[in-house]
Amino acid sequence: MDLRLSDEETQIREAARTFARREIQPIADRMDREDYFPRDTFAKLGAEGFLGITLPERWGGLGLSYIAQALVLEEIARVSPALALSVGAHSNLMADNLARNGTDAQRDRYLPSLASGKTIGALALTEPNAGSDALSLATTARKEGDVYRLNGSKQFITNGPVADVLLVYAKTDPKAGARGISAFLVTKDSPGFTVSLPLDKMGMRGSPTGELSFQDVRIPADHLVGRENEGVAIVMSGLNIERAVLAGIPLGIMEECLARATSYAREREQFGQKIGRFELVAAKLANMWTDLEAARYLVYSALVSVQSNTRSARASSAALTFASEASTRHALEAIQILGGYGYMRDTPLERLARDAKLLEIGAGTSEIRRLVIARELLGPGFS
Repeated sequence: MDLRLSDEETQIREAARTFARREIQPIADRMDREDYFPRDTFAKLGAEGFLGITLPERWGGLGLSYIAQALVLEEIARVSPALALSVGAHSNLMADNLARNGTDAQRDRYLPSLASGKTIGALALTEPNAGSDALSLATTARKEGDVYRLNGSKQFITNGPVADVLLVYAKTDPKAGARGISAFLVTKDSPGFTVSLPLDKMGMRGSPTGELSFQDVRIPADHLVGRENEGVAIVMSGLNIERAVLAGIPLGIMEECLARATSYAREREQFGQKIGRFELVAAKLANMWTDLEAARYLVYSALVSVQSNTRSARASSAALTFASEASTRHALEAIQILGGYGYMRDTPLERLARDAKLLEIGAGTSEIRRLVIARELLGPGFS
């Protein structure tokens, strides 16, 4: 499989790297300490084209690949995994999802402002009692003439507190289980829709996460995305793409951790020599590089896979599982190499360690992703 980047992908990566160092790095520490979401920086991302990487040019996007989208997240994550997470939720979970599944009228109305960053998007699937078992939704949407009445709640929604428009999943036929799910567009000004204060998280601070409540929210019938009761296909294809694209975030964390650990090992002297000459430190660096390259291959190949087949689950699940777990190890190893300096908040390593852990939980936990891989290996007839 040829995983070399195209000229466009290389250019977008370099542009994202320059932007991230210039615009995001100076505010990354404030984002974490104050749980601050930089809406103005988000708009700048849109103005540079980074929020509509995969969207068709007709709706303000660049029409590039999922690899290009992941590369942007990778570069942002080197300085702020939290902002990369919000960008991924906006551009992939919401905007790309709508581009693939919405009507032209829905795309015309929402995609240009999402691509520009004038509006912020989110996807609302997880509920208080429907986390790993994502399809056991309790939120309902009952049709009444030319509208739907939406009732229920959502939990742990990335961008939820700041989103202007959300893609919300609900049961339209509660008795049909997974075959009774539908997807709807809901705007923040809809009567009956309320958002809690942002949740106080261990990491990914500055990427707002909240609880959403829907009490008799009136949704016009033309805000149904896809066909009624066929939302499970949107959910599953979206999850497969989400896992592959968001795997760019742990890659960015791993790259930054390796770069900082290597630089320190070259400069720090103990017992009359650079610590990079100590075999145990050198072994840590070698293992970190090996993990990074293995993760990069898994992630890029998964992105190629979902580009041609959005229902491909094994590759994207494996990529995010391996990369996320490796990024947590990398952050802790980098802290170990820097010793006391790594443990201080003056360096970003402790923040990267806290941020990395979420990637083993979100988009289906590592345990669930392993089940997805195993079930695909065993085949549909296995019981």
